[in-house]
Amino acid sequence: MTAAVYGFLWIVSRVVGWVCFRYKAIGGVPRTGGILIAANHASFLDIPLLGCGIRRRVWFLGRHDLFPIPLLNQVLQMLGWIPLRVGRLDRVAFEKAARHIKAGRAVAIFPEGTRSATGKLRPGKPGIGVIVNQTRCPVVPAYIKGTHEALPVGAFWPRFRRVTVTYGEPLDFSGDVKRLEGKALYQHVSRTVMAKIAALGDVAPPKDHGERSGEQPHLSSTLAPESCNAE
Repeated sequence: MTAAVYGFLWIVSRVVGWVCFRYKAIGGVPRTGGILIAANHASFLDIPLLGCGIRRRVWFLGRHDLFPIPLLNQVLQMLGWIPLRVGRLDRVAFEKAARHIKAGRAVAIFPEGTRSATGKLRPGKPGIGVIVNQTRCPVVPAYIKGTHEALPVGAFWPRFRRVTVTYGEPLDFSGDVKRLEGKALYQHVSRTVMAKIAALGDVAPPKDHGERSGEQPHLSSTLAPESCNAE
């Protein structure tokens, strides 16, 4: 039943995307196998427009307070929303995402954690590395262009702007999982994914937290406990 509802919403999102945002998807996502899809995040439009370019069902990690209405909250979780608590390492959410991936499903995550108020890329958080470490899954980077112009942070009504989603080739971190561990692995995965997202959009990669004048940030500053989540 939930698969049918998801399929219906996928078609609706696709049609609305075409009509209102001249939506275009470039590239694609593997049709089978457990994967993690990682995209930039600048608008509430990102979830439906990222998903409607993927021809398979996707589970989405998103902050737990997006849908505060209890009944709606439960329905959306049945459809594929995985609520993620911010401000700490939400092992329950990450483990749920890992179970879906290990079962051969696709899970989407926004490594920046929250929407970018400027539309520019922000540093990724280590949560994506936690999932990669647990699953050894490939990561498909994606760049969403135009949603910041269509519905930026603080806007209530969308504007008709062109939206394009570009999906990159899967990234294989299996060798890195064997070579690195802990925070070093999480940081490496996060930086690599955000760099690939930037390359897909032909935009500047994000500067790491605390980076100044080309100075390399300290590991402790980029991996503070409160920055372990990625939504």
